Amino acid sequence: MSYEIVARPHQQNFIDWAKDKPEVLVLSADLTNSCEVAKWRDTYPDRFFSMGMAEQNMLGFAAGLAREGFQPWLHTFSVFLYRRPLDQLQMSVAYPSLKVRLVGFLPGIMTPGGVTHQAIEDIAIMRAIPNMTIFEVGDATEVESVIDVAHAIDGPVYIRMLRGEVSRIFPKDEPFVFNAARTLSTGSDLTIFTSGIMTEEALRAIPLLQDRGVSITHLHISTIKPFTDPQIIAALKSAKYGVITMENHSIIGGLGSAIAEVMAERGIGVPLQRIGLKDTYAHGASQKYLMSEYEMDAPALIRAIETALGRKLSIHETELEQQRSVTVHSSAKAEAL
Repeated sequence: MSYEIVARPHQQNFIDWAKDKPEVLVLSADLTNSCEVAKWRDTYPDRFFSMGMAEQNMLGFAAGLAREGFQPWLHTFSVFLYRRPLDQLQMSVAYPSLKVRLVGFLPGIMTPGGVTHQAIEDIAIMRAIPNMTIFEVGDATEVESVIDVAHAIDGPVYIRMLRGEVSRIFPKDEPFVFNAARTLSTGSDLTIFTSGIMTEEALRAIPLLQDRGVSITHLHISTIKPFTDPQIIAALKSAKYGVITMENHSIIGGLGSAIAEVMAERGIGVPLQRIGLKDTYAHGASQKYLMSEYEMDAPALIRAIETALGRKLSIHETELEQQRSVTVHSSAKAEAL
């Protein structure tokens, strides 16, 4: 498993994309370079607003801009888009269904900043907000192509974004498609749903599992809301021994819960295992450490599959594809915890 590594795929791509879209503005909450829009600010200074560490005001300001026909793109860490400014997000942006784009960086456990910076329940909260569309990118191709999809949505959009050094897993000519999963493999024993960084993690183990004779359907999910892709139902119905979800989020209210809802509504009666943060806050530590500590990595997937099958597969961790080392700051500023 060797992927091209793309440095800051959002940075120049967003500049080029916005060139002929004067209605597109950027609002930053004092994390401009950390969220890869410092160069955008320098390129389009008249279309950039530095709002400081005042996210409640930023959401209200964005709502006003959207009402005047502009399309504000808010760039900050995921956690600062919904925790403190939740009332403004709901009442000023979501209730009137305004075209505000919330670009959230460092979702889940991708930051060593600890609980203040880790957006571990953002999907759960955003899913419950009417009119909200939720995307989560999984590689550089999706980072580059999600902006077109978000731009076309008539209402607020929340994007769980990747920054820094990002793997290119999917071909450049296979862009992000609204409400459509990517089928990465098909099989009849188990169905695995992954999102965001968990897709790359799952791909460390799945080839070994297939070599052991495990027949796997693997879907990469990038549209979290709406959640009406018919491919999901078909993949669930094909699972003989069970379904496994992997998400960089609490197992409560995120991808695992969305899958559970579909299974219950459709009467799909196979066991479901949810890999993610198990109703706890995480430490401040490296992504690699946290994924292992909280059982959110490839070995955790293998254990879940062994549970589903009721037998050991004798896969040693040394056999797994090497986990890509993720630089903490990914060439961004040191304050980017």
